[in-house]
Amino acid sequence: MKTLESKTAEETLALGEAMGRQISQGLSIALKGDLGAGKTTFVKGLAKGLGVSEDYYITSPTFTIINEYPVPPLTLCHLDLYRLSSAEELEYIGFDDLLDDTHIMAVEWPDILKDIFFPFDIEIRFEFDENYNRRISVSGSGQRGENLLGKLFL
Repeated sequence: MKTLESKTAEETLALGEAMGRQISQGLSIALKGDLGAGKTTFVKGLAKGLGVSEDYYITSPTFTIINEYPVPPLTLCHLDLYRLSSAEELEYIGFDDLLDDTHIMAVEWPDILKDIFFPFDIEIRFEFDENYNRRISVSGSGQRGENLLGKLFL
């Protein structure tokens, strides 16, 4: 696990952008943290690093649940599962359609996926320290996650 401090939104954006530049295949990223902790800011940086067109305005999918952004041949899917009450509802949002090597999933409020034993390649936890700086902890799981973190944190 790697833990970083982010004192500004720009630093959080930069971390996302650096990670996005390293991604070349489908991947799943769990984004954990309280409201306002930096999850969507990170995804904005991730989108930039992946090369999502600046024509897209990256926002939290709180009400739409999934926002998709093309980065051919891949698609960045930003999910916010806060409003789902059970894993059964995943069927109604088309979650199964995202489970291939062409989708990069950045999932806010991912705990509901524990019910289906969904494996994340990367987990990022956003917390505030006593000075209200963001403490960002990044860990990888499986070969994809470990490889990405190895490239990112040489």
